[in-house]
Amino acid sequence: MDAIRCIVHAARVASRGTEMQFGLSGAQLFVLRKLADGKAASLNELAQRTLTHQSSVSVVVQKLVKSRMVSSAASPVDRRRIELSITPKGRRTIVNSPQGAPDKLIAALEKMPAPSRRQLADLLQNFVAGAGIAEEFPALLMEDAGAPPSQ
Repeated sequence: MDAIRCIVHAARVASRGTEMQFGLSGAQLFVLRKLADGKAASLNELAQRTLTHQSSVSVVVQKLVKSRMVSSAASPVDRRRIELSITPKGRRTIVNSPQGAPDKLIAALEKMPAPSRRQLADLLQNFVAGAGIAEEFPALLMEDAGAPPSQ
């Protein structure tokens, strides 16, 4: 339980600091940083970059679009595909932003051997299922869960 408390505490402290300094949740800052890493992305590509489900990242993106930190436009190649990109306002926001808890946790996971990651994932899935707190599509770390926006 101490390890779980450490993870939750670190995520809370980082998210509170991010909200106070930048006016964004830790999850919003994390998504902005992932968008800044590459070219315009679809929601599915961004979900892959953030290691979460598309419906979960969609909630965060909707808030970032509303705050004009992310733009959303139809792809010039395939008009059915929506491309997301970080705006100049979003770039200015992340210039001096620290690495957040999700980045640190993902970096630590990437250092682990694949069999250890799989074992950890299996154990944690069993743990949350046993506790009765497993969600179908959990929200991004330190983002309030909400109903996904209608598509």
